[in-house]
Amino acid sequence: MTKIEVLLVEDQGMVLGALAALLNTEPDITVAGTASNGRAALDLMTKKPPQVLVTDIEMPQMTGLELAAVVKERFPKTRVVILTTFARPGYLRRALDSGAQGYLLKDRPAAELAEAIRRVHRGLRVVDPDLAAEAWTADPDPLTDRERQILQRAGDGMSTADVARELGLSEGTVRNYLSESIAKLGVSNRIEAARLARSKGWL
Repeated sequence: MTKIEVLLVEDQGMVLGALAALLNTEPDITVAGTASNGRAALDLMTKKPPQVLVTDIEMPQMTGLELAAVVKERFPKTRVVILTTFARPGYLRRALDSGAQGYLLKDRPAAELAEAIRRVHRGLRVVDPDLAAEAWTADPDPLTDRERQILQRAGDGMSTADVARELGLSEGTVRNYLSESIAKLGVSNRIEAARLARSKGWL
């Protein structure tokens, strides 16, 4: 039997080990590699792309959503499943826009993950049913990709100067993007804007 080769990406070591052990008990699935962040995953994929990539969302260096977008562009044959604790409609919409074929929550039974891997490998889409229903009525994401990049960094405590330096922008441009984000979200400062956007799954 030819097994489905899976790459697992998860920054919590115990969770990563448990997922790998569980999936390796499946007769038709093999964990071909593991990584603790998106950049490490891409390094592994340049050597041999897996058939299915299973990734968390919030990780250091590169989020799972950013990873999914790169995989869609560079490794179009690899199917992506997002496995996360975040039951946020905004995350689901962004995951699907990034090219993910699956979106599951970590509190689901392990057997559901294995079945989701089989289904996306066959070209199907798998989305947590409760979250899919909620996403239909959720507020649309008002932020642009650039506003999201800047607000995420500002919310993490970076100064305007540091954000500008990292993204190659002027400080005035960064302030303008932050002002626009704050206005769109109807709050009074960057910290409140980042908090609200995170709660909606827009960051």
